[in-house]
Amino acid sequence: MGTRLTNELPQTGKDKKSGQPALAEGRLTSLDFYRGLTMFLLIGEATGLYGLLRLPAFQGTFLGTIGWQLEHHPWNGLHFWDLIQPFFMFIVGVAMPFSFGKRWQRGDSWSKTFHHALIRSGLLLLFGWALYCIGPGRLTFELWNVLAQLSFTYLAAFLLMRKPARVQIGFTFLFLIATELLYRLWPVAGFNQPWVPDHNFGSWMDLVLMHKLDSDHWVAFNAVPTAAHTIWGVLAGQVLMSSRTSLQKIRLLVIPGLIGVVVGYALNPWTPIIKRIASTSFVIVSGGWCLLALALCYWLIDVKKLKRWTLFFNIVGMNPLLIYLFAMTGGAWWFSRIAKPFTTGLFGWAGSINAAIVTSLVVWGMLWLLCFWLYKKRIFVRL
Repeated sequence: MGTRLTNELPQTGKDKKSGQPALAEGRLTSLDFYRGLTMFLLIGEATGLYGLLRLPAFQGTFLGTIGWQLEHHPWNGLHFWDLIQPFFMFIVGVAMPFSFGKRWQRGDSWSKTFHHALIRSGLLLLFGWALYCIGPGRLTFELWNVLAQLSFTYLAAFLLMRKPARVQIGFTFLFLIATELLYRLWPVAGFNQPWVPDHNFGSWMDLVLMHKLDSDHWVAFNAVPTAAHTIWGVLAGQVLMSSRTSLQKIRLLVIPGLIGVVVGYALNPWTPIIKRIASTSFVIVSGGWCLLALALCYWLIDVKKLKRWTLFFNIVGMNPLLIYLFAMTGGAWWFSRIAKPFTTGLFGWAGSINAAIVTSLVVWGMLWLLCFWLYKKRIFVRL
């Protein structure tokens, strides 16, 4: 099916309380907000703002603390930024029962939707691979990008989506147990140290697949354990689609979410929380935070009806793939070149660092305005 351009807004009518477009039947404002906020933070990284906040000038300040939380933990530990990729993969899973459910209701066969899922998975792999070729300006084979890994997790989640919840949960723990055993028991000399950078099973797999290691110690095998995030997202979406009461839905999100956070942190002394190799403790604790974040968004937005302020982020979430690819392939740099002469000229008196921060904020705003322009033109790029 490929990428298509649609002129249909995914929203219709007006919400009387919020005054903004009301969601079409079967659509969750909270999910749109959750996706939009996650994407807004992702494209914010491309502006260079987070790196500026980590400069020595902000060390020991509130802004400096935020800056370091918006950076991956160097190894064993958890920063807020380590949750962004799990959020992204989880949100994809939450949306799947809604999108495929509508297609099955209108009569599409499983084989037809499987064909669509297979093509979408292939395109995600293609985009993830291509992103690693753009930077060096030459063809290279690297599979560390989130889109490349999502291609596997998405397909795995689709294949399990119509199975009973216990089967879906069982497969996620099968992935996690297999990961734990492979890291702990891998016998190859030099790669039998599970929690040491570049000396573990994931690094060995990268040498086999790509004949190289990532300089920041990421491993492509992360796609296997993090499939749990997308599958748990599917389960959460099925809960939200059910006829249960709002309170029951929140309970079914909060209780396993709390269990995941507690168990994940409790496992840390035995299996370290390491995002860069997606250790099982990391997948469990981040999965818990994914569920709790969704529960909070659902309670505030769909239950308490606090919707008016969500449109800013929803607009970003309506073109997630397009704005991510645009920002990460030089779009943010291009906007920076446009903005810098003006921001430097107007705010240079405040110092180079402060002027650079203003430039980054302006670029972030320009990226949002691009999303807003697409929204106003009713242009939505989907796979």
